[in-house]
Amino acid sequence: MKNPPPIMDSATRRWRAALFLFMLATGVSMASWVARTPAVRDALEVSTGAMGLVLFGLSIGSMAGVLASGGLVRRHGGRLVITVGAVLLVAGLLVIAGGAALEVSGGVFGGLALFGAGMGLAEVAFNIEGAAVERTVGRPVLPVLHGCFSLGTVVGALLGMGLTAVRFPVGWHLAAVALAVAAAGVWTVRAVPAGTGREEAYGRGGDAKGSGVGGGGRAGGVRGHLAVWRDRRLVLIGLIVLAMAFAEGSANDWLPLLMVDGHGTGATAGSLTFMLFAVAMTTGRFTGGPLLVRYGPAAVVRASAVVAAVGVALVVFSDSALLAGAAVVLWGLGASLGFPVTISAAGEGAGPGDASARVAAVSTAGYAAFLVGPPSLGFLADHVGLRNAMVVVLVLLGGAALITGALRRVPGDPVAEAPSSQRDLV
Repeated sequence: MKNPPPIMDSATRRWRAALFLFMLATGVSMASWVARTPAVRDALEVSTGAMGLVLFGLSIGSMAGVLASGGLVRRHGGRLVITVGAVLLVAGLLVIAGGAALEVSGGVFGGLALFGAGMGLAEVAFNIEGAAVERTVGRPVLPVLHGCFSLGTVVGALLGMGLTAVRFPVGWHLAAVALAVAAAGVWTVRAVPAGTGREEAYGRGGDAKGSGVGGGGRAGGVRGHLAVWRDRRLVLIGLIVLAMAFAEGSANDWLPLLMVDGHGTGATAGSLTFMLFAVAMTTGRFTGGPLLVRYGPAAVVRASAVVAAVGVALVVFSDSALLAGAAVVLWGLGASLGFPVTISAAGEGAGPGDASARVAAVSTAGYAAFLVGPPSLGFLADHVGLRNAMVVVLVLLGGAALITGALRRVPGDPVAEAPSSQRDLV
């Protein structure tokens, strides 16, 4: 007879709710910035090319945060890393707001670097925390966690569109968002338990103690971070998350322009198409939990990759702008579960310390795909056009569908063994 998962106590409920709240807040903050980008460019009075250099600050900060987060969580625990990430997020938003108000490009660049670093640090740590909650409660949590971020982007985009329409000052807008993120961060840090993800290999002074990987002592530092990739299953999971993150990130970066340049729609229609994608992503993440419990992650991600591939194919190969716009729903629904489900699978079948290292490694690979992959499509698009460049996304999704067997649940997975009476609960 299968053992029921532990009943959530009040502390665990606060832990889970805090993660949901802060992911919602980060989604609002990111979309608020994106929605006000044209206003910031106008305030700075710079060309599109010069604005591209300003935006590079976000990429630099994000990559630095992503690459540093896993090791910092393993050394100090997730709560401290989330705290630092929240502080950088708030500071970045305030610096961006000040730079825009004072019309200083360097200030906006620096603010974006801080903002990106905070996002990178916090999001990898949040994946580790979310995977730990899943192991504690025996239910899918990461899809809804990422769904909260997607919901936040929808809310932030609508808020940004509304404030832009009434010509509300961008500096005051971003400053208000910064205060909201700060409030959410304070509550979150107080609700998250200390030490999640921290490895025993690190002593109080921060020195590594012990070596090796697996069931014995674990190596610290870069060596320990890279050692987890010796697992063939984890490598396949990493490849899946690369493909799914690439599919999601490509839409985030290029979908409005793809509709405008590739299908001849207006700018408003392009923005509305992206909103449709974001809503589809949010819907998929909030409704995917019962499917995961019933069919398992391998089957769900395989179907997701196929659905996303159909959507991308229709956008690329259809000459009908209306059909392409409708196909974005399939693209969003298909891409919605790939990233959180593969992150969850990475931590299965391992002890708490090893699970944190594995989740951090796969999260880093996924966020690297978000940051590096989609911009590379721009270089390819210069030669073959943006619609044709999206064939790369189609190929990656097809490849991911072929290797989803790596996501089959390992024996002892608490989510797989949850009784049916509790499976549909999030």
